[in-house]
Amino acid sequence: MEKGAINPWKWQDERSYAQAVEVKNPNGTLYVSGQTAISAEGASSDEDMESQLKLAIKNLEQVISGAGYECSGIVRLNIYTTSTDELWPHFSILQEWIAKNNIKQAATLMEVKSLFETLKVELEATAVR
Repeated sequence: MEKGAINPWKWQDERSYAQAVEVKNPNGTLYVSGQTAISAEGASSDEDMESQLKLAIKNLEQVISGAGYECSGIVRLNIYTTSTDELWPHFSILQEWIAKNNIKQAATLMEVKSLFETLKVELEATAVR
């Protein structure tokens, strides 16, 4: 598999995403449903944004690795939040995770009216290998 980022500018680098990602000859593609701060027992978190973001990342990692993929293979990441104001102070958590895993992904961030029950953030991904 060959993967490359297409960035006609530099400003997106500070925001931890690529304008586009091209994948040639993948051996598989994994479409991951939105992962949130839901416990292994199925309970939705009612904690703060920081805690929910950390658990959503952990759950995303678990699904990806459980399918035999690596987080470095993420090529698309959609971020849904009920409050960008609450998310921004903790955005570095996501950026550090992206850098640590050498993820080069196209991304979209959307503020939505609500998520399931008490949830504040949801991460939806596409990964390749």
